[in-house]
Amino acid sequence: MNVSTNVSGLNHTSKSNVIKPLYTEKLSRDDVRDIKEQIQKNANAFTFNSTSIQKNILSVEDKFNQEYDAFVSFLSDIGYEGKPIADLSQEEATELVSENGFFGVFQTSERIANFVVAGAGGDESMLRAGREGMIQGFQEAEQLWGGELPEISQETMKRAIELVDTAMHDLGFSIIDKEV
Repeated sequence: MNVSTNVSGLNHTSKSNVIKPLYTEKLSRDDVRDIKEQIQKNANAFTFNSTSIQKNILSVEDKFNQEYDAFVSFLSDIGYEGKPIADLSQEEATELVSENGFFGVFQTSERIANFVVAGAGGDESMLRAGREGMIQGFQEAEQLWGGELPEISQETMKRAIELVDTAMHDLGFSIIDKEV
């Protein structure tokens, strides 16, 4: 006897007896045993599939929570102490990316350039490596974006490079790499 379901991935026995039409025939003990076995196997598979789905959903939620926590930590690391990003109104978000807002061109380019300049510690090769890293990061972001980044990102990158170039000049280094 074969009990069928429309749930994919469930086990079916190889016996192909037809279910007794309209219960006009008595089920044999073997038929009852076969039905019980199939119900047990299908219930097992259904439970396994259901718990697998739950595990995957929880895994996605855990991953989201981990990434969100990492994002919040990053914001804290760069000095953002404002309202949680997800709770911002449109006006508040617009203010944050305005020219002088925390995520605007001016402050963001300052943070990027300061990171490179401070990390280089006045070493010319480190400044050049940091400058190159900024450009490479921008190019990688464009690839992920699938083309040219928004104007605010382009302006930020341009200003950050100018700030690093100015720092190099102020330290007496040529902006043009003589080794190239």
